[in-house]
Amino acid sequence: MKKAIPIEFVYQVFSLLIAIIIVHALYVAVIRPNANAFMEREVARMKADAEYVQQRSIFVVIRDFEQEACFILALWAFSIMGYKGYASYRERKLLYNLVDGEDEQHDAELDTNQLNRRLDGLPPRAREALLPRALGAALHRFSATGNVQDVSAAAREVCQTEADRLESELSIIRYIAWAIPSIGFIGTVRGISDALAQAHRAVEGDITGVTQSLGVAFNSTFVALAISIVVMFFVHQLQLAQERVVLETETYCDRYLIHRLKRSPA
Repeated sequence: MKKAIPIEFVYQVFSLLIAIIIVHALYVAVIRPNANAFMEREVARMKADAEYVQQRSIFVVIRDFEQEACFILALWAFSIMGYKGYASYRERKLLYNLVDGEDEQHDAELDTNQLNRRLDGLPPRAREALLPRALGAALHRFSATGNVQDVSAAAREVCQTEADRLESELSIIRYIAWAIPSIGFIGTVRGISDALAQAHRAVEGDITGVTQSLGVAFNSTFVALAISIVVMFFVHQLQLAQERVVLETETYCDRYLIHRLKRSPA
């Protein structure tokens, strides 16, 4: 477990840098040039026709710095969730590869020595997964006490500790999900303050600057809240997948280990 923490930290740092590079490159090369060109065309049409109704463009809606920051954080959150989701997928694959017995064999007596050898023969990375650790702790407790109740408690304790760890590691993703709408509100404050600073021009009849500033305010909030909704949906899906892994591991230990130890000779 000690080796997994630095690897994940390095992954998070590099994924943030990659997200910044990708999003900023898109904004520089595509989004802002198209937004500026669209706004210039709309201004020219409004000057040529006083009754012309200004159209909206997705490039204009997402062109400001707050929206760019929101997309960077969203891409970072998705990369972290992808890493953790793949880890959960690997955990679930081990549920059916370690204990020698499928549904039709789960009542047979368990050879604990053979299972110990199989656990010791796993690659180092696989031994760090939840199921091998739960099985290893349970077998160690059984060899020390010979009490099946102690075996059940040992496996459940490992699973509960893993559940608490997974819950705490989701804090960075929850922080990102909270930061995205907060950045949108910063854009709202910036846009409104810019609009108020140009109020004297609106009194004189020039409302272009005021409308553009109010557009920044509303667009930033709209984009940030929309992104936050999507991110939170995937956060809950990831949490559900992790909880299922823990619950299935507990069930697996009970069905294929603890239940079969009861039938093993004393």
